[in-house]
Amino acid sequence: MVGKIQEDYRLGFIRGATTANGNSVGEIESAVVELIDELLSRNSILKKNVLSITFTVTRDLDACFPASIARKCFGLDSVALMDCQQMHVDDDIDFCIRLMAQVLLPPNIDVKNPYLRGASKLRTDRC
Repeated sequence: MVGKIQEDYRLGFIRGATTANGNSVGEIESAVVELIDELLSRNSILKKNVLSITFTVTRDLDACFPASIARKCFGLDSVALMDCQQMHVDDDIDFCIRLMAQVLLPPNIDVKNPYLRGASKLRTDRC
């Protein structure tokens, strides 16, 4: 059951993406940890204010689930997490991990969507 939301917080959605350096558990973990760290720090979000995260990965990533990394490395056991395969497009970025997080945002925060590593070219206006 969801508790009372502080009146000065607002529901928000943050998108982001990064790339792994290869299809291994270690490379995917490194990329996911960096991406979530940036999402939290850039937007002044406490882990307890993360409500859900949907991850997508390109079809060349299948060594592990990004959601399992989020649970293990950030203790997000009570957060709704989901992994999906990104739609295949021929010229897509290799080893790409995308996310959309539903969060409670602190007051007066402009959302900063982290686009890191090779995914920075997806949104050059938001890196």
